[in-house]
Order: sequence, then C-alpha cells, then structure tokens
Amino acid sequence: MTGASGFCGGVVARLAAASGAEVVCVGRRPGPVGRHLFWDATSSDIPDLSGADAVLHLAAAVGDPRAGRRTEAAFRAVNVEGTRRLLAAAGGRPVVWVSSASVYRPGPYAVPVREDHPVEGQRTAYGRTKSAGEKLALGAGAVVLRPRAVYGDGDPHLMPRLRRIVRGGRAWLPGPDVPLSLTAVENLASACLAALSWPGGAYNIADDRVYRRDAAIEAVLGVPVRHVPIAAARALSLVAGPALTRYSIDQVTDGMVLDIGKALDHGWRPERTLT
Repeated sequence: MTGASGFCGGVVARLAAASGAEVVCVGRRPGPVGRHLFWDATSSDIPDLSGADAVLHLAAAVGDPRAGRRTEAAFRAVNVEGTRRLLAAAGGRPVVWVSSASVYRPGPYAVPVREDHPVEGQRTAYGRTKSAGEKLALGAGAVVLRPRAVYGDGDPHLMPRLRRIVRGGRAWLPGPDVPLSLTAVENLASACLAALSWPGGAYNIADDRVYRRDAAIEAVLGVPVRHVPIAAARALSLVAGPALTRYSIDQVTDGMVLDIGKALDHGWRPERTLT
C-alpha cells in the first residue's frame, strides 16, 4: 500500500496487519507496520510490486494552497502521474484507489449525492487532480473510494482548520445550519479492505448517519456556533489567503450528503460515528 505514513494510510495499514495481511508500505517514509519499499510518487520510477496480491493506493498531494501553475503541477505530479505509474506497476492486481468527494461538481446539493453525480468544475488543484487520477484508476478497472471529511485521532487536516474558526469562545460559521456527511477514518479503513473483493467502479464512503453541521462542530470543538452571512465570508476569502478559501467555505455550507447505498449493497457496514 502507498500512503501508509500518513493519517488515513497509517490506520489502514494497522488494520490490514491486524487482519493477518503481510503489509508492504510503499513510499518515501516507512509506515507503522510491515516492510518499507522506497518510492517517490513524483519520480519517473515505477515501484517493484512483485509478490503483492493487491494494491491499496492512499498516497496523495492534499490541501488547499494558493492557486497557480506551480500548485497545479505539484498536485498533478502525485495525484495523476504518480497514479499512472502505480497502475502500471500493479500489473492487473486488484487495486483500491482512495479518492475524495471533492471530485464532485460543487454544490449546493438538494439531494444525497450518488456516484453518478458529475465530477467536474472543482475549485482546487486537489479536486481537479484527484478527479483526473481516479479517471485513470477507473479506466484500469480499479475500485475507487470517495470519502468525505475524514476525521479521527491524529487528523492533521480537518481539526486544525476547524480550530481556526474559534474566536471569543464561539465557532463562527458562514450561512445557516446544513446536513452533511463525515467519514470516520476507521470506517474508511474497513472499506479499503472490504473493497478488495468489490467490482471495479466508484463507491461513496461515509458514516451511516447524516450529521447536522452545527451540532457536530459544537460537539467536536466544545463551543457554541454562531453564523455569519455567506457573502461576507466569501468577500473575506478574497483577502484572507489560504486560511479562508472559497473551497473551505463550500465544505461547511454546501450540504453534501453522500449516498452510500452502493457500498452497503456489497456488505460493508460503517461501525464508527462522531459520538
């Protein structure tokens, strides 16, 4: 598997090892278990996966940095070209490629999002390159998983961003309360292993409940939520830089709920919730 040194990948690697698998962590840094095989996804090298029975691909360039050609190229080097080389190395083995709900066309969303929702119009290099990478994976017959807002112990992305909205003992959020899907990292990990036996295609992965944004954030941050107008938040995003972007505003105002029926139909059951 790739990405085992990261937040999600580390949880997947430990679960795979606990299930009895021999884990080979492919990447620049070792994972928490198993053997390490060095590979830089941005290099022209194709990793040697001989002896592997299946491939889990979680390595990715992530984040929401300032837009520009340099950012786009850096994300593409990992999420697209790295994917291309990994699929070549897989050589017909089962591949589970972890994507993101960020590939979906931006909302707002009036109904739960199914896997056939358009994957276009993304506002970030991350969303655009994950969409391009998953097209390669789907074309190769891989299983593609689309989680949303993965959370859990050791999360280096979602929680730090949420903490920045707290001022004066309040969590300041744009717009009204909305429903949304979240994905416990343990649920993503169990889906990764279960998906090794699924037919190729895209699958939404999330907790088996719909959260209310304000209640979820109050539970996590321990402070009450207060609202600011969406228009004011978007205007501020023009001058606030990476700390407040159109994408980050969308994440808490678009009301994205994922339909996970397709994964459930294959016997997967998410067991963790935010509480």
